[in-house]
Amino acid sequence: MSELVKFTVDGKEIEAAKGSLLIDSLLDRNIHIPHFCYHQALGKDGNCRMCMVEIEGQKRPQIACDTPVKEGMVVRTKGDNIEKVRRDILEMELINHPIDCPTCDQAGECKLQDYYMESGFYHSRVTVDQKVKARKRIELGSNVMLDQERCVLCTRCVRFCSDITGTNELGVINRADHSVIGTFPGKPLDNPYAMNVVDLCPVGALTSQDFRFKQRVWFLETFDAICNGCSRGCNITVDHRKEKYKDDQIFRFKPRVNREVNGWFMCDEGRLSYKKEAENRFETALIDNEESLLDNAITKAFKMLTQKDKILFVLDPNLSLEEMQNSKNLAKVLNANITGYSPQYFDESFGDDYLRKSDKSANRAAFKELEIDESEESFNKLFDEANIIVILGNNYFDTNLEKLSNKKVISFFSHKTETISKSNIAIPTASFYEKSGTYINFEGKKQKVISKIRKNSPKETITSIIEYIKTMIDKGNL
Repeated sequence: MSELVKFTVDGKEIEAAKGSLLIDSLLDRNIHIPHFCYHQALGKDGNCRMCMVEIEGQKRPQIACDTPVKEGMVVRTKGDNIEKVRRDILEMELINHPIDCPTCDQAGECKLQDYYMESGFYHSRVTVDQKVKARKRIELGSNVMLDQERCVLCTRCVRFCSDITGTNELGVINRADHSVIGTFPGKPLDNPYAMNVVDLCPVGALTSQDFRFKQRVWFLETFDAICNGCSRGCNITVDHRKEKYKDDQIFRFKPRVNREVNGWFMCDEGRLSYKKEAENRFETALIDNEESLLDNAITKAFKMLTQKDKILFVLDPNLSLEEMQNSKNLAKVLNANITGYSPQYFDESFGDDYLRKSDKSANRAAFKELEIDESEESFNKLFDEANIIVILGNNYFDTNLEKLSNKKVISFFSHKTETISKSNIAIPTASFYEKSGTYINFEGKKQKVISKIRKNSPKETITSIIEYIKTMIDKGNL
């Protein structure tokens, strides 16, 4: 364990590991320190000089990103002298910066914009005959757009591609005030994590072609969730907006810091998976492929489940822990069997040695916790014995429809699938991001999601439907 030392920041005593970077101590405690080039996932670079602080005993200001913590040091992040130094540095950054905040897609999330407003100077002391121009709207690849004029050369994107992905697509080209970020000839930005450079960029130099000009960020609402793209369970923020007379719509996913799960990043496939939420939604209940009221479909499902036939519940590994538990409870009441068989989610070509896992489901680990068998042998045996198959979000049968030919089928889906056409009763449900629940990743870490999506016609969750059926049974309607 590292030795801890005590030191003072702006008159308050704090404690940190000896030799650790001062800027980490400040950021971890939400002590405001302007910075462009430093990022906790990428380490120090020391090129922007914005994180200057005063340290007693030092002749001149020091950069917090390259200052090790020492016992008894006295640090000042505020005060006329140090704030003047940072204003001068910021002024140099703004000399050639274009004045296009009203049309910049980063407006509202731009650190240069924030620091400029904090600085309090609105008239530059530096005049130039003509600003240095650079290329605009450069498609780098992987949905990333570059505006070289806005770049502050923090090199976060360059270091991400060299230190994190090891793909080295980006570099600094030219010299002095003509220096720009760019790709090497014939080598576009192309790796499974490329869009993370958009999040890393502190200004509007790198923007997402997928999100660009879709929404102003101050109109968006946000809640914390996890990505359901694989068993990693990357922590994300869901940016959504409910416009008047419209359903709530998700506009983007962004990675949320969790050092124990995904660090600071997420893969591009998971980032863009939000699009699936609004596509091909299953909206209206069906009875024998004819549209029906939801209440009628649930009532008929109840009657079918209480006919004393052999029943098999087929669970999806993207269900929440609570949904699985409730399904198991109902199966027990009905003397039914339950399985989690779902081989369709395994894709060995998807996994890598960084974040992506070959199991493209969010909650398979919950099967083990709840002792739900997911083996093929058990599934085949139980399936052959069953007369009624209750499918809870599991799309395994989409490519095995012939298996359902001689079965009575009740299915619950949030999106349209081939399985619905083979269902006697098909009930629409809330999607992954429209419901709250607990998920367990491949390492056994439990993560809670509390959805804040608002719909004009809210979808019932699988949990609420199961609890309703169980209540009817408990009341003696069995």
